Amino acid sequence: MRRPSDFVYQAAALVISALLVHAVYVTVVWPRSEAALAEQSARMREDPGFVQERSVWVLLRDYEQESEIILMLWALAIIVQKRLQTRAERRLLERDLLPLAEGMTILPEDVREWARQVEALPVEDRETLLPQAVLAALHRFGATRSIADASARARELCESAAERFDSEMSLLRYIAWAIPAIGFIGTVRGIGDAMGQAHRAMQGDLGGVTQSLGTAFNSTLIALLLSLVLMFLLHHLQEDQERLVRDSETYLDRRVVQRLRVA
Repeated sequence: MRRPSDFVYQAAALVISALLVHAVYVTVVWPRSEAALAEQSARMREDPGFVQERSVWVLLRDYEQESEIILMLWALAIIVQKRLQTRAERRLLERDLLPLAEGMTILPEDVREWARQVEALPVEDRETLLPQAVLAALHRFGATRSIADASARARELCESAAERFDSEMSLLRYIAWAIPAIGFIGTVRGIGDAMGQAHRAMQGDLGGVTQSLGTAFNSTLIALLLSLVLMFLLHHLQEDQERLVRDSETYLDRRVVQRLRVA
């Protein structure tokens, strides 16, 4: 289940991204793009053979590109949050949550004592995958006196965590789909505007048509570039989460299950 703090963080990240990007557009992108378009228009009137240079400000000037950048920053904020959470959980793999001396084992009668040591961890650590799986395995072993049952319970927790990680990626997958979708919306809007100004093109005024076609292709170009970067980051995040689950299973087998004994 998604924690309330995660929802608050994601909502705040969206609001901050929108405000930040819009402020940059108002103060930088739109003034510079208008100046670039005005300069290009003046030079074209002076020199009919003038070839327009592609300006980054003109590429970014439309509302679709602004929306795409907002979504990209939002996704980056969520990815950073999840990577920090994964890194914090990986640090627990470096600790021995059941510090037994060499040759010692855990009997069913000792489960409560060892469980208390795990429960003494800070709350933010105790609610992560590894401590939860260790506690589940100990409690199952104490209740059933079966090592096989304890091992099965620990693996169930790991599989559940893998499914949770996958479900929590749904928002990032939606953003990865929404960015190119907004780019295609910009393409349709730009082509529609260009078609609406066809009569002006017939009279020799191509300025409005070329600007509308620029909107059409620029929005898709920016969307595809951002999607490439976002999908690359999503792949690495998912790989880190899968590695965390696999390493947790190995930890549980070597440092918990193999230490259980039935007298």
